[in-house]
Amino acid sequence: MGTTMSESARSAPGALDKGDKATQAAAEHEAHSNRWKALAFIALAQLMVVLDATIVNIALPSAQTDLGISDGNRQWVVTAYALAFGGLLLFGGRIADLWGRKRAFVVGLTGFAAASALGGLATSGAMMFGARALQGAFGALLAPAALSLLAVMFTDAKERAKAFGIYGAIAGGGGAVGFILGGVLTEYLDWRWTFFVNIPFAIIAALGAYFVIREPAGGRNRNPLDIPGVLLSTLGLVSLVYGFTRAESNGWGDSSTIALFIASAVLLVSFVIVEAKVKAPLLPLRVITDRNRGGIYLSLGIAIIAMFGTFLFLTYYLQVVKGFSPIKTGFAFMPMIVGMMVGSTQIGTRLMTRLPARLLMGPGFLVAAVGMLLMTQLEIGSSYASIILPAMLLLGLGMGTAFMPAMSLATLGVEPRDAGVASAMVNTSQQVGGAIGTALLNTIAASATTAYIKDHIAGAGTSKTQQQLVALQGQVHGYTNAIWFAVGMLVAASVIVGVLVNAGKQGSDPVTASGDDVEDEFKIPVVAH
Repeated sequence: MGTTMSESARSAPGALDKGDKATQAAAEHEAHSNRWKALAFIALAQLMVVLDATIVNIALPSAQTDLGISDGNRQWVVTAYALAFGGLLLFGGRIADLWGRKRAFVVGLTGFAAASALGGLATSGAMMFGARALQGAFGALLAPAALSLLAVMFTDAKERAKAFGIYGAIAGGGGAVGFILGGVLTEYLDWRWTFFVNIPFAIIAALGAYFVIREPAGGRNRNPLDIPGVLLSTLGLVSLVYGFTRAESNGWGDSSTIALFIASAVLLVSFVIVEAKVKAPLLPLRVITDRNRGGIYLSLGIAIIAMFGTFLFLTYYLQVVKGFSPIKTGFAFMPMIVGMMVGSTQIGTRLMTRLPARLLMGPGFLVAAVGMLLMTQLEIGSSYASIILPAMLLLGLGMGTAFMPAMSLATLGVEPRDAGVASAMVNTSQQVGGAIGTALLNTIAASATTAYIKDHIAGAGTSKTQQQLVALQGQVHGYTNAIWFAVGMLVAASVIVGVLVNAGKQGSDPVTASGDDVEDEFKIPVVAH
């Protein structure tokens, strides 16, 4: 009789459901209560990835000498990382959706630490290039997993604003911090420590994530992996990034450069066609065809073109023209970092739930453009305090204000199963923008420098001092010409935001996207507390 009653109880409608719901609610409550601790470890991991993009640049001359890398091959220390990272981002985002973001995050951190150790122990150029490629591959898994974890863990509008403010400040200012840390490590320790420094970061972040992060249930995308999409997107993005890298070193008219751009266009168009037809696409087109997300991806990519070019020119200007040491150059970037922090964690965070994103992003890009405009006034004898310092403050303030709502809105309301690839698209727009910015602006600067020297070298006579002066003036002339182009890029990014981004303030009534496949596209998903 007892058995029969027990069986009846178990078969009663909702009897098991209540237990399951209670267990799920408890798990979600734990995930919610740990979210701020989790943010600390996610931020640490993001800082490590962003630092690595610039910290190695400072150490490159020393590493090149120690490992006997030729001038022709030294670019591969940077290029190997950029190709792997940029080419595999969409794949990494999809793996995060498939495995779960926490698992992808921990695996990415572990692999990044191992690759960093390999780079620090490198005994040859080939070993260094391989280590950098592995860093890029694991970074492509780690970066979208980190951003998508924030997207699914922080659902309250005000908390989301704070979380993305911190994340945006790190994503924007971490590259400048890399210059400081790279200079300190290279000058006082050894270039190998620019790799070894990643290991404690990764271990702390991985252990913290393993014990603290509790990913909300129900967010995985268990559809079969879209192999054609993986191959086409990876090869297309690699061709695009490498094409701009080749353009920087070999020129835009080089046959290999042109072939890479053509191949990239064919592969990426084929990728879009395949994604529109397959049942379980690597990148669901609903993620990028929404006008708000599409506008954010495009404006961020264009703004990064301007920003990466600025990092490059200011580094050369301060070290070559002004004679700053690596450490002094790194600290010269501090105003930009301060501006980023204020713009991201104070202005953006406080206003994101009160104003539509376009009213933060558009003016933010324009403020950054004013900072760039100041830099067009650079001359050999320009004062750091009168031009560079205020320019960096304005640039950091504007970009920080724009970055934070952009990163939040790019993942807001996206279906949980698409959070990984939506996050990967943010990183992809930044990575491709960085590759374009470095190649395009450097080419503009080099052409202007060559033309200036050709026009003025005759007037220098045979005096070596005068010839060196003309050469330096030519370099500064080239930098300012390229910076004018960067000003135009930031204005264009602001216009794109004004035209495409029409979402209301985050936390207000949702903006619903059109189309049968997307419902309540900008509604903040509710997590049980």
